[in-house]
Amino acid sequence: MTGPDRRTALGLIAGGAAALAGCAPRDGRPTMQFWAMGNEGGAVPKILPEFEAQTGVRVVVQPQPWTSAHQKLLTAYAGNSLPDVSQIGATWISELTAIGALSPTPPEAADLLTDQFPAVLDTANIGGVSMATPWYVDTRLIFCRTDIMARAGYDAMPTNWADWKRSMHAVKRAAGPGNYAILLPVNEFEQLLTFGLQGDEPLLRDNDSRGNFASPSFIAALAFYKSLFDEGLAPLASSTQISNVWTEFGRGYFSYYFSGPWTIGDMKTRLDPAIQPHWTTAGVPGPNGPGASAPGGSALAVFKSSRNPEAAWKLIRYLSDPAVQARFNVLTGDLPSRTSAWNAPAVASDPYIAAFKGQLSRAKALPKAPEWERVSAEMQVVAERMVRGEYTPEAAGREIDRRVDRILEKRRWMLDQGRGV
Repeated sequence: MTGPDRRTALGLIAGGAAALAGCAPRDGRPTMQFWAMGNEGGAVPKILPEFEAQTGVRVVVQPQPWTSAHQKLLTAYAGNSLPDVSQIGATWISELTAIGALSPTPPEAADLLTDQFPAVLDTANIGGVSMATPWYVDTRLIFCRTDIMARAGYDAMPTNWADWKRSMHAVKRAAGPGNYAILLPVNEFEQLLTFGLQGDEPLLRDNDSRGNFASPSFIAALAFYKSLFDEGLAPLASSTQISNVWTEFGRGYFSYYFSGPWTIGDMKTRLDPAIQPHWTTAGVPGPNGPGASAPGGSALAVFKSSRNPEAAWKLIRYLSDPAVQARFNVLTGDLPSRTSAWNAPAVASDPYIAAFKGQLSRAKALPKAPEWERVSAEMQVVAERMVRGEYTPEAAGREIDRRVDRILEKRRWMLDQGRGV
């Protein structure tokens, strides 16, 4: 399907997005549009004056809320009004590549793909071509209450599932009546996904055209996940039933919590001062030793429609500089994508960040099917019904596969027709 045909098929109206692209500078300098999401939208203008002074290029930053950013990018693509550069979610790369929106990394920018975490790079590699440049990275690991662990007889986070579960039983006893060992909100998929990544078998099979959730390794993940509820180690609750994480973590309602680097700031500023010395971060346990996790974060993308691609790649080079990334970490708390930036004092001196580097080195790239977000949503729905008693782990695996195979039906048809996906 050609680019114009794809835009027609999207059936979207660009609306006001067209007014954001191609603004003519009043001072005669070339101008470039940059969309940045969430917290980054407010922080990135603080590090751009140096770039503008070096290049003479004016960068107009358009902040976008994460909640609507994905749809706005599709709308702008449909209306031929994309910016020159945009921050994009790592899971959007395959979809934006499939519709023909992204410009691949040119040979002269290939060095930007060095000094990176392998799984993060893999996420941006579609069909052997890098379609985006990692900007900042994240992953999920375990936030721990070290004082409650110590009362339970543990001075360090266990590294395998069996030892970890034994510690959870001990931690629950130490925490006292009405408390639990771990929080696993049933309306979130990330925790089960992390368990599922520990297996040797992929989550999707047949060129990502069918589910593989009934595989022995994912069944083992489902069984471990379900056992934490069955044995009373995790409350059967959604995230909306938790008033706020730091309050419940601070009072000992749970002692283990899956989350990413964005939670470090909340813990530092919101936990009671008496609790501050008694928490840390630790790697995810696996079945037989330190486990894997999913790579996350944001990438920087240049669009094919950019009116100034040369300047766009200069901006990405600037934002990829390890020294600039270390400065950005101070402003935002975002973890640098360039591994050498982790040696900067501001990054290296934070004890809560250290565990993320090891966890990222063990990360596994997720399937690159454009439908992945729908797939993970179905996985979560079935898993919640499983922990509520509707399915056994084996039946849940088969049900997830049934739903996922339906989602991927078009992908299989296109593969059968010999068309790229």
